[in-house]
Amino acid sequence: MPDKRHDFLVIGSGLAGLLFALEASRHGRVAVLAKGEPGDTNTRLAQGGIATVVTADDSFERHTSDTVRTGEGLSHPKVAASVVEEGPRVIEELEHHGVKFARNPGGHSYNLGREGGHSCRRILHANDETGRMIQDALLERLRANRRIELFAGHCAIDLITTSKLEEHTPQRGRTRILGAYVLNAATGKISTFLAPHVLLATGGAGKVYRYTSNPDVACGDGLAMAHRAGARLGNLEFVQFHPTCLYDQRQRRFLISEAVRGEGAILKSISGQPFMKDHHEMGSLAPRDVVARACDQEMKRHGDRHVTLDMSGIDRQRFKRRFPMIYATCLELGLDITRDPVPVVPAAHYMCGGVLTDGMGRTDLVNLYAAGEVACTGLHGANRLASNSLLESAVFALRAARAAGEDHAGSGAGARIPEIPPWNPGQATVPKESILVNAHWEMVRALMWDFVGIERNNHRLALAAKYIHLLREIVERYYWDFILDTDLTELRNISLVAELIISSAAARRESRGLHYNADHPGKGGVEWEREIVLDPTSSEVRLASADEIPFGQVQSPWSQAETETAGR
Repeated sequence: MPDKRHDFLVIGSGLAGLLFALEASRHGRVAVLAKGEPGDTNTRLAQGGIATVVTADDSFERHTSDTVRTGEGLSHPKVAASVVEEGPRVIEELEHHGVKFARNPGGHSYNLGREGGHSCRRILHANDETGRMIQDALLERLRANRRIELFAGHCAIDLITTSKLEEHTPQRGRTRILGAYVLNAATGKISTFLAPHVLLATGGAGKVYRYTSNPDVACGDGLAMAHRAGARLGNLEFVQFHPTCLYDQRQRRFLISEAVRGEGAILKSISGQPFMKDHHEMGSLAPRDVVARACDQEMKRHGDRHVTLDMSGIDRQRFKRRFPMIYATCLELGLDITRDPVPVVPAAHYMCGGVLTDGMGRTDLVNLYAAGEVACTGLHGANRLASNSLLESAVFALRAARAAGEDHAGSGAGARIPEIPPWNPGQATVPKESILVNAHWEMVRALMWDFVGIERNNHRLALAAKYIHLLREIVERYYWDFILDTDLTELRNISLVAELIISSAAARRESRGLHYNADHPGKGGVEWEREIVLDPTSSEVRLASADEIPFGQVQSPWSQAETETAGR
């Protein structure tokens, strides 16, 4: 008998996972796994907000155009349009769950921010703690829902599929999901969590890099598990580096929100010279890929460890009202950011690629869905438009919940799960020391930062591929030789994801969006306006064919009339 059995299993407790769970609970019992504390997610750290059309001087077409332009030829226009058009309904749904966005005096209109790449103000926010507000509101709703069980400190190790039970190669469209093996960090016990429908909502993979804005749980677990199970991944070469992470050893993951630049902050060199106008006509409000590369080049040109962000042009009281958390945090570190230039550096921030899905969040594996940062939906393309991430997470969580509910209600083998063997540790022993795991963890992250960072070249990518192959062999031996804990599980995942990122970057012989190869500095032709696909069923890394990925197959959770009238 399995340890746990539910109708739906959600791996991850950020916006996508929580919203999916709340919707799916209408159709059955739901288990939600949080690797650490439930609030330890990228969602909680999101300062900026959620991009949505809510004013008469904005339009769906304008937001879609900004998204597609920023995606550098790989953001699919139909996908972008469909996601943007559902934005107002998403806001209503979040407000229904208790989320409160900032409003102007009188409360009749939203207080909107502006961020890089946007042609107007359209960022709904809760000052500079939007993610925390969303996370807390959804968690409160979830904990009050008797059809949902939340398991904190539970790390998914691997997906259980029919192909693994039958010991044959996964086949696209035929391999069915059955659940997951899950490690309880407190007890060390590995349990089977069975469910005929599983959502991957594990977030990103920032911890693959030495410097990141992400929390410690962001190790690419969902990417690694999906790849091992036989699902295709796409666009992993497009890793977004946030341009303005605070340069301070006491707060190594603290971001200075892009919305600060939307209010007038200027990027400058240590000597005080503005430099962004030399790189883009939008200056400090250029898209993130442009800003991150410009900061990186400025630092390398002068041999500096950081650049600065000058916020002295913003009214002091207005800044404190709009960004109270940023202001207070920096003040604790001795920085009055309304007066003092703030040292900032780029840091790995967001994975634009992920597990390939159709327009409803379905993956290659039957009854496996993906939403949020772990998914590649066709929205972001080669570069994510600021604050589109929370929008995408919510839209695809709701779509996937609808798809999973319909799949669950339908007849067929989906709900029948065969007998699953318990986790077999084999001859694994308790490791005598942890230093080897820690050392290889640092090796992987240093390798990725130095060889596969903001700027790449063919030589560095070739060396990185050789090094990561050796590291992966060592890590896999550890995995089978020693009793599992969270550290070893994460090391296995980040080493695999690092290898997949390197393979994807080497395969794209051009520079586009977030992927910049100094040996191929320009964009390729139209043949490169396709996803780089990692296909574990054939061990191929290749450009997708023109009609290979069903991004545009969408069935909205709401009627067209509801979408058109929401928030307008």
